[in-house]
Amino acid sequence: MNTGQLIGYARVSTGDQEAQLQRDALADAGCARIFEDKASGKSTDRPELHAALDYARAGGLCVWKLDRFARSLIDLVSMVDTLRERDIGFKVLTGALANIDPGTADGRLMLQVVGAMAEFERSLIKERTRAGLDAARAQGRTGGRPAVMNDDMLTVARARRAKGESVNAIARALGVSRATLYRHIGEGA
Repeated sequence: MNTGQLIGYARVSTGDQEAQLQRDALADAGCARIFEDKASGKSTDRPELHAALDYARAGGLCVWKLDRFARSLIDLVSMVDTLRERDIGFKVLTGALANIDPGTADGRLMLQVVGAMAEFERSLIKERTRAGLDAARAQGRTGGRPAVMNDDMLTVARARRAKGESVNAIARALGVSRATLYRHIGEGA
């Protein structure tokens, strides 16, 4: 990797996840600046990744793990090629590509093999998930949270509301929130 300022890129898939482990590892690796996205890896809307790629200079771009960086093998190869054309190094801290230099023929081969395997693994997970959901549907299970209000509760709520009873009183009597009651009997209730 060329000399210069090393920058880092971190990504977590959801707002509930925390990237502290990635930030710590990138800081320990000497990253002067860290860009961070909270977005699915398959999302093309990752503004901080684009900012990191634009900002990257001779020091290079560093990621904690390969799956935090690229969505697919094509995406991975394209971004690493773009970095290489700009004479910007690329470093992966953990996993099969740790300490591999994608600027060499051997490193590029390893990058492509590991990227292809990661893409294959994501495809298998997606297929297994879809098969599991299909099997559950075939058994009559639809997933999701169970309904809070059944048909009997809905009939009682509508009847009480028609008599002029307040939404607060009906919700308390049925043991549901006002929002749940409004969602089932309508906003004009």
